[in-house]
Amino acid sequence: MSNATVLVADDDAAIRTVLNQALSRAGYDVRVTSNASTLWRWIAAGDGDIVITDVIMPDENAFDLLPRIKKARPDLPVLVMSAQNTFMTAIKASERGAYEYLPKPFDLTELVAIIGRALSEPKKVAADNSEDISEGMPLVGRSAAMQEIYRVLARLMQTDLTLMITGESGTGKELVARALHDYGKRRNGPFVAINMAAIPRDLIESELFGHEKGAFTGAQTRSSGRFEQAEGGTLFLDEIGDMPMDAQTRLLRVLQQGEYTTVGGRTAIRTNVRIVAATNKDLKTSINQGLFREDLYYRLNVVPLRLPPLRDRAEDIPDLVRHFSNAAEKEGLQVKRFEASALDRLKQFGWPGNVRELENFIRRLTALYPQDVITSEIVAAELNAESIQESDNSPSTSTGTVTIAQSVEDNMQRYFSQFDGDLPPPGLYHRVLEEVEYPLVLAALTATHGNQIKAAELLGLNRNTLRKKIRELGVSIYRSPRSA
Repeated sequence: MSNATVLVADDDAAIRTVLNQALSRAGYDVRVTSNASTLWRWIAAGDGDIVITDVIMPDENAFDLLPRIKKARPDLPVLVMSAQNTFMTAIKASERGAYEYLPKPFDLTELVAIIGRALSEPKKVAADNSEDISEGMPLVGRSAAMQEIYRVLARLMQTDLTLMITGESGTGKELVARALHDYGKRRNGPFVAINMAAIPRDLIESELFGHEKGAFTGAQTRSSGRFEQAEGGTLFLDEIGDMPMDAQTRLLRVLQQGEYTTVGGRTAIRTNVRIVAATNKDLKTSINQGLFREDLYYRLNVVPLRLPPLRDRAEDIPDLVRHFSNAAEKEGLQVKRFEASALDRLKQFGWPGNVRELENFIRRLTALYPQDVITSEIVAAELNAESIQESDNSPSTSTGTVTIAQSVEDNMQRYFSQFDGDLPPPGLYHRVLEEVEYPLVLAALTATHGNQIKAAELLGLNRNTLRKKIRELGVSIYRSPRSA
């Protein structure tokens, strides 16, 4: 919109100057103020085509002002800025009817593009979603990666669009699904979760869709499925990549036609649930391998959301540590303070188990150490100082690749040194492979607490191949007490 007027409200003079200059260069008329009262006077007088406002101002919070703006001028786009870059800030902005939420510091090019988009869109009256919401913090982090997640979730709260969440194990996929439900329009309905990898494959259809009495051996009574239990709410399908083909076909029908039949049933049942799926697999690879239906993938992947591993947002670790420490205190454990150097060590670690591993680590420190202050030495002792140093030397060590290669190299040098310059017996290649396979398979089973499906995925093997290896190598299947 040519000659459009942008109203800017921010109590920071530097930000007002930067926005005035940037938006003026972009061809807009700009009016700036440091307070909410002046901004409201302009808006009430019918001035301005779009508003950019900070949340915290000397005389009024923008979240309190937004409902009045939307009531007086429902078609006026309002962009909210905030240095309080939390999930709840993004959600509140959406709930109060803001067009967009921008965390500080923001990108000027992106801001100009958003203004252009807002001014070019057809005017529409925003729904009144101004009811108060909890101050809880279901998601924690202020990194750029988390800010983008907050913004996507805020846009999805009042929709029923199907969401596909991807990311490594432990990144918080179910937590994101719960946040989407708890702060969305289905918040008064049930949230039902099902993990495909945790249910025997021949029972998944019954678990999802329910079964009739006599549908199969052992079906003594009718049983409701997760779709029926989630009616009116949200159904979270975790580890969707482990769903068998027959169940995939039935799920596709639900997504296409909005109805299903129970196992053994004949009458179609209409369903009203929001589907959120999650996986730590590459589903496109599974499609190429014939393990996942391509048409189902596109039905589920309406809105893709990738959760970053913790190593890619290490700047969030201090906030997460405080969050988990406070949670431990509420459970009756002693509150702890972490030295800055201890937090630095935590930030240097690769965290292969991601946020879940960090949470368990903080709980362990809180429970086991009587000190009020957690020092760098305590953290180093628990994490293994050598692995922290290695991860500090190279970004790639967070995946373990360099560490394994270096370990093999060191051991081979020691092996060759035994022969005082002579060559070892022939057949070294196969001998080394045989010796490495056993601890490798055992380590994978240990890491996954005896779950052969997850161990096979970790190793990049077919599950039948892994079972064959277990038998051939005589590996005792590890089962952790935690999985009992």
